[in-house]
Amino acid sequence: MWLFGYGSLIWKADFPFKRKVVGYIKGYVRRFYQASTDHRGVPGKPGRVVTILPSKDPEAVIWGVAYEIHKEDVPKVVNHLDYREKSGYDKKMVMFYPGPSEELAGRPFELVIYVGDTGNEWYLGEAEIGEIAHQIAESEGPSGTNAEYLFNLAKATRNLAPGFNDSHLFQLENAVTQILNQRTNKV
Repeated sequence: MWLFGYGSLIWKADFPFKRKVVGYIKGYVRRFYQASTDHRGVPGKPGRVVTILPSKDPEAVIWGVAYEIHKEDVPKVVNHLDYREKSGYDKKMVMFYPGPSEELAGRPFELVIYVGDTGNEWYLGEAEIGEIAHQIAESEGPSGTNAEYLFNLAKATRNLAPGFNDSHLFQLENAVTQILNQRTNKV
């Protein structure tokens, strides 16, 4: 079994895996439209984490990491991820394209992704970048600050795919950085 990490699974694979492959999926966009009251926020003050949505552009890509799970570990890993991704995420099969420097380059294959369905109770939906940025800058949960999650994802995305422009992610990174810098300068 293969599964795709496009959020914190990129840098925090807290499960056993056989190997990992950098690459992308097509036809989707990554957005901070999912509420988090269990990791990067709390009830009454949710943070925002990423989900993926179908794109109008079939060539749109999301870079991430595919993890191959040992056959004997599949039930344990699936149970762990079902719990970790419990707040409105469902599993779906999509085609994965290994990056050009990977051993499997040129050989796409299907894998599992966790997607926050737009009908789930934690789906916050679209909002202005500034509104999302303020929510991220103000939120913190058991796993840390929401800003830390955003900054880790931006850094990981740049490391995986130098030159790739995830405009939503990088606009939020800039906006949250400005908010946090303004807060620091006021102290």
